[in-house]
Amino acid sequence: MSATILVVDDRAGIRKLLQEVLQSAGYEVISAASGNEAITIVGQEKIDLVLLDMKMSGMDGLETLTKIKEEAPHIVVLIMTAYEELEVLQEAARQGAAACISKPFDIDELKELVAQKLRAASA
Repeated sequence: MSATILVVDDRAGIRKLLQEVLQSAGYEVISAASGNEAITIVGQEKIDLVLLDMKMSGMDGLETLTKIKEEAPHIVVLIMTAYEELEVLQEAARQGAAACISKPFDIDELKELVAQKLRAASA
């Protein structure tokens, strides 16, 4: 059975790109345009991994991360950011983020990181 990945980004182009890339790698992919939408999906679906953008309008990535971990602590969360702010990344790690991916990202590195984190979570 393939893993289900939730892509959370307020930019439609990023969601579409990641959905295509991850589906071609064999994953089920759901996308959300906001933190609130992501929280709703996490409450309704079996999600294995979340790719979460840090800078979103409305609920930001840190707040979304905190709520995801409260709802489902087992979900692997990978943070995506174009802004490498050390304090924010450290706080994300404290909140349970498994890794951070810098935008723009290398697609092959992203797929490898997703596979690696899913293997580690199921071990």
